[in-house]
Amino acid sequence: MSELDAAELTRRVTNAIPDAKVEECEPLAGGASSLTYATAVTTNGDTRRVVVKVAPPGLEPVRNRDVLRQARALVALAGVDGVAVPEVLATDAGDPPEVPPLFVMTLVEGDSVEPLITPECPIPRETVRARAIAAARMMAALHAVEVDTVGLGDEPATSLAEEVARWERAFSTVEDDLRVGADDVHAELVAGIPNEERRAVLHGDYRLGNMLCHGPTIGALIDWEIWSVGDPRIDLAWFLLMADRDHPGVVSPDAGMPSTDELLAAYEDFAGTSVEDLTWFAALVRYKQAATTALIVKNARKRGHGDALPEPFLALQGQLNAWASSLLAERS
Repeated sequence: MSELDAAELTRRVTNAIPDAKVEECEPLAGGASSLTYATAVTTNGDTRRVVVKVAPPGLEPVRNRDVLRQARALVALAGVDGVAVPEVLATDAGDPPEVPPLFVMTLVEGDSVEPLITPECPIPRETVRARAIAAARMMAALHAVEVDTVGLGDEPATSLAEEVARWERAFSTVEDDLRVGADDVHAELVAGIPNEERRAVLHGDYRLGNMLCHGPTIGALIDWEIWSVGDPRIDLAWFLLMADRDHPGVVSPDAGMPSTDELLAAYEDFAGTSVEDLTWFAALVRYKQAATTALIVKNARKRGHGDALPEPFLALQGQLNAWASSLLAERS
């Protein structure tokens, strides 16, 4: 992904924020679907650091490259009690694909750590625990948001059948050795689709690694590239999978993460309701991660880097599908 001209980007940010003095934009590391920059903006004598997210130039800003859609979600959730997101300061639609759209948001200070997959996790155990419990409660607050009330009522909801089909399509693009058990899990998921709950705003990749934290406090939930509207149990099951100390990808099981039962209890307590039929969703998200793992291996092979992937990672796809299949058998 190529970088933009920093001077031109700075000019665009300056034009987007009236009466602002903007320092030159500098690239920030990270971001697979868009370009990210940092700068400082001064308005009325007040200076603050900001982040600029820009769609990649030369490509249509659709799906996870649609930065204005990301900004829309952040604006809709601003001020929602219990949900911490960066503040959107300005947007610029540009003239895509040559002049890509962008938005400017506040830079939230903090660290971003995924405890269970970070070797020798640097965060104290008690802090990890507090963050995870706070994240479960914040998810309940996010899922309590009335989609129509915050102005997202026109967002099409993704059905559970469509969610399953999405990952089946992903599996259809990989070699046979990367789809071990996938056909059986797909058939079992389709045969057992549960009744759907009300629509909720879903982050899409809800986990501690997508939060900026200071000590035990979550400062912001970030990386909204794949947000959607759908059944809230999809988000919940994904969060619990990422927090599961029994996950085969875990390298720091003693990092201090609460059990998945504790996290589910924290979510249910805050939501004031019990979650029904979570086992099917637990199987779904394992199938989902198996598919995304297979895609990573496929793309690494295409670039000639397949041999560089560690053996445990190569085994992950089959392990996840086997796990999903055992859960579905338990549900039956």
